[in-house]
Amino acid sequence: MTQADSESSLLTSHEPAVLDAAHLEARLAGIRQALASCPTEVPASLSLPAQESLNAVADRLALGVDHTVVALFGGTGSGKSSLFNALTGLDFADVGARRPTTSRAAACTWGDAATALLDFLGVSPQRRIQHETVLEAASQHGMEGLVLLDVPDYDSVTTEHSLQVDRLVPLADILVWVVDPQKYADAALHEGYLRGLGARQEDMLVLVNQIDTLPESGRQTLLDDVHALLVQDGLTRVQVLPVSAVRGDNLDEVRDLLRQRVARESNAARTASAELDAITARLRPTVAQRRIELDPAAAQVATAALLRASGARAVEDSLRASLSRMIPRALARPEPPASSAVKAAHSAWVRHTADGLPPAWEQSLENTVMTPERLAGQTAEAVSSVPLPGHREPLIDLLWWGGLTLLVAALAWAGTILVRGGSGLVIAAVLGGAGLIAAGVAMMRRRMHAKREATRYREQVGQRVGAVVDRGLSSPASKVLSHHRSLQAALGV
Repeated sequence: MTQADSESSLLTSHEPAVLDAAHLEARLAGIRQALASCPTEVPASLSLPAQESLNAVADRLALGVDHTVVALFGGTGSGKSSLFNALTGLDFADVGARRPTTSRAAACTWGDAATALLDFLGVSPQRRIQHETVLEAASQHGMEGLVLLDVPDYDSVTTEHSLQVDRLVPLADILVWVVDPQKYADAALHEGYLRGLGARQEDMLVLVNQIDTLPESGRQTLLDDVHALLVQDGLTRVQVLPVSAVRGDNLDEVRDLLRQRVARESNAARTASAELDAITARLRPTVAQRRIELDPAAAQVATAALLRASGARAVEDSLRASLSRMIPRALARPEPPASSAVKAAHSAWVRHTADGLPPAWEQSLENTVMTPERLAGQTAEAVSSVPLPGHREPLIDLLWWGGLTLLVAALAWAGTILVRGGSGLVIAAVLGGAGLIAAGVAMMRRRMHAKREATRYREQVGQRVGAVVDRGLSSPASKVLSHHRSLQAALGV
């Protein structure tokens, strides 16, 4: 990898061109709100750490996004503090002759004191120094907004020191790992830190310090070994630079890299966004990977099954057949739906609606909707609330009996004329035809009435049972799926 390629990798960003606090705060609020609406669907083992991480991001955003935090991490004897002094041009950090290890984080700021940020980072006021940029040497120009930290040694035997390191790793915008020619392969560094930071390698830099202690012939071999170890850690895009805090080798290149990072907008925002990405990645398995919507057809199928189970279809058929007769038969009556049929309809609806949901969401949906027992009871009430029509229709009956009477009278008159002789046969035929037409019209009207009443009954009972399905199944499920969609949106699914 050439130096140009390395610098390009260090400076590469996958974030949008415009990444401001408003965008991040809206995203943060969306994740929080979505999590709050899903207290049982997201397991506590994921939601509690996510809430803690979100709180950390919120705390960082509250400090603003105007500073770029660059942290120097290194082991005992790596020369990290000497490098801090060399980069800042100030003799401030404790070096080996005065203190064998860095026990407390030190900070140098350019431009302003960054008091709130350093308070948050846990840097003691006595361990801070500020550059007065107006009077700086040329090497320090263009660094406004930079906060450089000298972090305690990661391999310190003191627990407090390692806790400081662990806290500062996720908070720093740029992670600079300082290694020396003797301990660059330290397992505490590679296994404890680097192998878990693959998502942040564009924001990492490895400095091989004390390069002045090696002969020229051995430097490239050392750098190749460091590259190989980083590849094993999954860090293929991390830049490696040989430096010397004593001689100043490549320190100008390091400062140039820091200037380029400081010159970019929203460096702190990029770190916050990366943390939000990590949070959403950890939470993404808790939601479906596709959009889950209510299917209106499933509600129609459930309604039809409940109508059949309650005998409403039989009542409709009975109305159509019985009311079309001159002497109606007894109408069929609805009955309480069979428990097994209701359970089957309920189970089929839940299974269809929850298809694709993770188990926790499926269980939540099933717990939210109406139970089969309540569904059966409300279905029975809905069906029985629809009144059945009466058998008689006076106008149709009058037309039928009048036509029938006229036909019988006409037939009797015609028979008398044929037996005894006389006139009036044509009139009798006309009266008989009129009676026949009246009876036929009455029969047709009765059948139309029967069909109309059966249709009316079907529509009314269907509407009422459909309302039960909507009230007991669709509406509560819709709320669950709405929360699911909100969490999907917040997690970028």
